[in-house]
Amino acid sequence: MRGRPIEHDENEVILNAQKVFWERGYAATSLNDLKDATQLGSSSLYNTFKGGKKELFSKAIQQRRADFNEFKHQLSQSKNPLALIKDFFYLLADANTAVHKRGCIIANSVTELAFIDAELEQEAIQILLDVEDMFTAAISHAQRNNIITTKTNARVLGRYLITVWNGLNVTRRMHPDAASLKPLIRLQLSVLS
Repeated sequence: MRGRPIEHDENEVILNAQKVFWERGYAATSLNDLKDATQLGSSSLYNTFKGGKKELFSKAIQQRRADFNEFKHQLSQSKNPLALIKDFFYLLADANTAVHKRGCIIANSVTELAFIDAELEQEAIQILLDVEDMFTAAISHAQRNNIITTKTNARVLGRYLITVWNGLNVTRRMHPDAASLKPLIRLQLSVLS
């Protein structure tokens, strides 16, 4: 007689796997790491994620996309989306040391996956390109509404902000404290005036 199938919350499984991928990276995360993090056996893991580790990783970074999309929605509802973006960067500085040491799972993935898996690398790149588009739209809105006076092309500034984001996610590993990071962020965001 067959036992009752074990039920699990797929979103919780993905979030637990995401934590491991975020800390260890894609290549260094083993099946045992994922089983420990998700509390699933091998067969349950592969029955839920038929594409195995790759599918689980893809879903983990797509969950981060969902977080960015939620932020994008908040920007679309804001009278001053640029202020929200600035707050977004300043809040990054206030994270604890453990969070600073992890960096950004998406930026980490672009770097790590360059010679490991082109498909997953492209997925991560697309998420950052979407964030760049979000920044660009907010800057364009701010320019049209005279919230900022800079005449620099909004696309260039959006790309600059994603460059700042990527750089900060390395620098905060070197200087994992708000006192070090906030002056850097202030300087980098000064172009948005």
